[in-house]
Amino acid sequence: MNYRNFNNRVTGVEVGYYFICHTKLWLFHHNIQMEREHENVKIGKQLHEERYPRVKKELNIRNKMKLDFIERDGELIVHEIKKSNKMEKSHFFQMYFYLDYLEKHNVEATGEIHYPLLNKKKSIKLDENKKTKLHKTINKIKKIVSEKFPNPERKNICKKCAYEEFCFGTET
Repeated sequence: MNYRNFNNRVTGVEVGYYFICHTKLWLFHHNIQMEREHENVKIGKQLHEERYPRVKKELNIRNKMKLDFIERDGELIVHEIKKSNKMEKSHFFQMYFYLDYLEKHNVEATGEIHYPLLNKKKSIKLDENKKTKLHKTINKIKKIVSEKFPNPERKNICKKCAYEEFCFGTET
């Protein structure tokens, strides 16, 4: 397979996956997606559907990002709903990606990440320092997905990952 010709377009989900697992990132980028039927993903989808019932959800922007919902109250606020804050850095960078993308298209926005099961909310603003870190991360993602399949490394999170069986030959 010629990896140089493979699609190197990065999505918000991939930015989040970079901070979780490079193998998961690579598999997802190459359309090997095993999450739709995974129990944790189902719980997340149920949470997403049941919370905030009065807002229109899942705004898909050019298949680069799916915003959970947006709000316009004098300013545009991008909202993401997450099950837990265990992957907070991943969530933050995913939101930086969304805000940066919107800014590049002349849309000013801030972000909020909701953890309804924890009754917490984090407000996110993009600044130059975060943009610099995001752009470095995007370049690293492009390198990872353009190279050969990375060898899986077992981590604590693997037990809850939809890709565990693919990576290690075990069932979750």
